[in-house]
Amino acid sequence: MRRVEERLGELGLTLPSVAVTLGSYVPAVRSGALVFTSGQLPVLDTELLAHGKVGADVTAEVASACARRCALNALAAASTVCDLDDVVRVVRLTGYVASDPAFTSQPGVVNGASDLLVDVFGDAGKHAREALGVAALPLDAPVEISIVLELAVR
Repeated sequence: MRRVEERLGELGLTLPSVAVTLGSYVPAVRSGALVFTSGQLPVLDTELLAHGKVGADVTAEVASACARRCALNALAAASTVCDLDDVVRVVRLTGYVASDPAFTSQPGVVNGASDLLVDVFGDAGKHAREALGVAALPLDAPVEISIVLELAVR
C-alpha cells in the first residue's frame, strides 16, 4: 500500500473527490518540484460543513474541524498533479478565517489544517504559514486553506 494512503487510512480518512472549481482556474498547479493548490473550502460530499463567521455563527472548534477538512481537500487537489508519496515537505499553508470583528483566534482555527498535515507527513508536514482573519469567504464558508508542497526531484 502507498505511504500517504496508508497513513490517511490509519487516521480514518480517505482522499475525497476534488471539488469543482468556482471559476476559470484549476485545483492545483505543478511548477518544477513545487505544487500550489487553489484555496480549498470545507466541502464534504458537495456540501459545506458550516456557514458563517467564526466567533458569531461558527465556534472555533467547528472552524478548526473545517480547516482540517480544507487541508484534506487540498491534498486531494494536489494529487491531481502529483503523487503524494513524492512529497518531501509541506512548504507553506495559508489559512483564511471568516471572522466576527471581535474574533482573534485565527491561528487556533488554522491549527486544524496544520495538525492534519503533520499527522500525514510527520516532520515533513511542518510548514511556514499565515492565519488571516477576513470579512467573508466564497459561499459563506468559515475557512479556506491553500498549501504549497515540495516534491522529490526525479
